[in-house]
Amino acid sequence: MDTERQTAHDVRTTAEPSLSYPFPRPSAVEIPRVYSELRDKCPVAHVRLPSGDEGYVVTRYDDVRTVLADARFSRAATVEPGAPQLSKSPPLAGGLFTMDPPEHTRLRKLVLREFTNRRVQQLRPRIQELTDGLLDSMERLSPPVDLNTELAFPLPVMVICELLGVPFEDRGRFRAWSDAFVSLTSHTPEETAAQRTSMIGYLKALIDSKREAPADDLISALVTAHDEDGRLTEHELITMCITLLVAGHETTVSQIGTCVLTLLRHPEHLAALRERPDMIEHAVEELLRINPIGDGGPLRITLDDVEIGGTVIPKGSAVLAAICSANQDADRFPEGSPADFDPARPSANQHVAFGHGPHHCLGAALARAELQIVIGTLLRRFPGLKLAEEVDALRMTTGMMVHGLTRLPVTW
Repeated sequence: MDTERQTAHDVRTTAEPSLSYPFPRPSAVEIPRVYSELRDKCPVAHVRLPSGDEGYVVTRYDDVRTVLADARFSRAATVEPGAPQLSKSPPLAGGLFTMDPPEHTRLRKLVLREFTNRRVQQLRPRIQELTDGLLDSMERLSPPVDLNTELAFPLPVMVICELLGVPFEDRGRFRAWSDAFVSLTSHTPEETAAQRTSMIGYLKALIDSKREAPADDLISALVTAHDEDGRLTEHELITMCITLLVAGHETTVSQIGTCVLTLLRHPEHLAALRERPDMIEHAVEELLRINPIGDGGPLRITLDDVEIGGTVIPKGSAVLAAICSANQDADRFPEGSPADFDPARPSANQHVAFGHGPHHCLGAALARAELQIVIGTLLRRFPGLKLAEEVDALRMTTGMMVHGLTRLPVTW
């Protein structure tokens, strides 16, 4: 059936899905090629999820924004008994990622002030100081070095640790915890459960220490909101800490690596940015558009039959909004090829890399500041920066919701 011509085609079917999600990536620098075909011919695709459940992937820009903002596509329903799942490990209930308004709004307000543009502007000098320190250390090394190890991983971890009040010396444990929380197929359910239990135990101990000795940090403020004001439960307190710690560094770690790689692959744009450092803000928007942190956002469940993209998705269905596909939709990004990196692209800032609607990324302003400072400082401090290996030798992590380069060897 031609979904381009059929109005309100109902996808209720007993047929097995012909596609398995996530779709394979052809290389470390390309999104799955199937998205282009789906946007043209099948904008609501019936897929098999890693859990074994069925679901639907929405690929066009306008439709993706609808899924992200429309209350009929629920995050909270993902933790209801019998709901279809993305992976074999169920999501952690009680946090920002598995709530709908008004509960989501209540919790979000507790931490929103720490991530406003004004607050982030106050943090910029400290982010710059931390960046300079890491690059000082990198400069003393003999190249080639892995930029992931020396910069992309430690900086976001330092920033979120300071903001939350988490000891940076415990950073070695964060990677295993974060990998488990964003796993699709890279961990067994037993491995994921073990890592979650370990992280929850760590945070319970940290919260107790904040009760004994409060500090000027976000976890201490959340403990006060629980203990004195009763504005969140103990479970919500722990889950909020998990969410902020994992989401506060995992995505930015991957973005620093992929954004730097994009610039190194386009020396003409890299040179232009060095000559016009004032263009860094717009260039970062294009880098965010072209470098998705994952294929889609978190899973949602339809609360009713919903028509989208000319298709009726049945009530109780799992739906993924393919952000990486939306950000390369020629109808929204018409200048040249939307798959190409163009830092002068006028429409670059219309991307949905940080989502849309009530769940728009809480840390978007902080992530932007980190990327602007890191990339601008790196280009200024290392004018001879270049890849130390061929692009074809680079690999992305697999089996996780967040994609990142396994390593990024550079020289200068």
